[in-house]
Amino acid sequence: MSVLDQIVKAYDIRGTVPDQLDADVAYALGVGFATFASADEVVIARDMRPSGPELVDAFSRGVMEQGVDVVDIGLASTDLMYYASGVLDLPGAMFTASHNPAGYNGVKLCLAGARPIGVDTGLADVQAVAERVLDGDRPARAATSGRRTERDLLDAFADHVVSFIDPTEIGPMKVVADTANGMGGLVVPAVFERLERVELELMYPELDGTFPNHPADPLQPANQRDLRARVVAGGFDLGLAFDGDADRVFVVDETGSGLSGSTTTALLAAATLRQHPGATILHNLICSRAVAEVVTELGGRPVRTKVGHSFIKQVMAETGAEFGGEHSAHYYFARNFNADSGLIASLMVMAEVGRSGQSLSIVRKPYERYAASGEINTEVTDAHAVIERISSMYDGCEQDRLDGLTVECGSWWFNLRPSNTEPLLRLNLEADDRSACDDGVSEVLAQITSLAQITSSN
Repeated sequence: MSVLDQIVKAYDIRGTVPDQLDADVAYALGVGFATFASADEVVIARDMRPSGPELVDAFSRGVMEQGVDVVDIGLASTDLMYYASGVLDLPGAMFTASHNPAGYNGVKLCLAGARPIGVDTGLADVQAVAERVLDGDRPARAATSGRRTERDLLDAFADHVVSFIDPTEIGPMKVVADTANGMGGLVVPAVFERLERVELELMYPELDGTFPNHPADPLQPANQRDLRARVVAGGFDLGLAFDGDADRVFVVDETGSGLSGSTTTALLAAATLRQHPGATILHNLICSRAVAEVVTELGGRPVRTKVGHSFIKQVMAETGAEFGGEHSAHYYFARNFNADSGLIASLMVMAEVGRSGQSLSIVRKPYERYAASGEINTEVTDAHAVIERISSMYDGCEQDRLDGLTVECGSWWFNLRPSNTEPLLRLNLEADDRSACDDGVSEVLAQITSLAQITSSN
């Protein structure tokens, strides 16, 4: 495998620095992006990782040598870069490795208007040009190189985020946000200073890409431990846990109990349908059944999608959906150029709490109807072979192949998907109650383990 084969993923580019991603690779990607995007200008941003400045400089050089101007907005969250791409109507590149450890960096790319680029919608084309550049076959430089200018869009972005709610509905309220030394430390204060009746406390707000306190991956419960304890000890109304590039957020109620991505998706769907009756709402296929039920009960149209931002943004554009949510805590908004934003989601949750006059632990209850396993990963040699064998074992049940294998077993269901980057099979299972969920997990995992041993021996 070439180095680009190793780091180009289904939705973005991500690898270790400098053995997989260095200045030469970033330069080649810049040439590839400028060639593919076919624009006069591109907007570029980076997170707080120490490798960011060098990689951005190299990428920008590759872009400018193709005669394309660079608008550098500097340090930013990913949703700030998407906003810039949308409001400036320019292709964009965000240098970030999101929740990955400090040794990683990467790039999230989009077309003008924050339209997604995935491996099937342009990322493979960018890679192909970059491969040629790394092999010494670089395109000719433009007669006139592009220019690089700097622009600050933080205040405009903060105003945009706040426009999604009525600030008078929020507060008085005490909120604590764990930004995990990530980009939330920049964007969260800028937004919250516009909420006069909210008292904000920040945990680990220093921008530090070495992540000295804990990994910037709130999907893992251990990384929410400090926040949950602080919510209870400080008597906060809710807590917010952001990932490294601050496009995802997990919410914690006043008792220190976290909301799943599915619960937050259902809650935000209800808020969206109040503003847009009858709207189309997207949910990825590992979200709880409760999401589609809530949308239907409130008169909306639920649409089930594959996992992944490029798929969801594409379906949002095709269906005219107002909102989309993923179990992994990505939340997408039509008026945000169909892009995801942890900050917009945070403010909408806070507005729902304020509007209800009740605590979040009460507000969340109607949206939590089932017991879920969470994502369980099993290492397998041949994920696709295991999936086919599992499918045959449940051939009496309703199945679909929208994304991996989903099997409906009456009172419970499960989805199996192969990882795009690792030899892993991902299991998500939901049932009517905890006992049935645990039984289902034991049954399916036993079969996966047995089949994994068979396929590895063949």
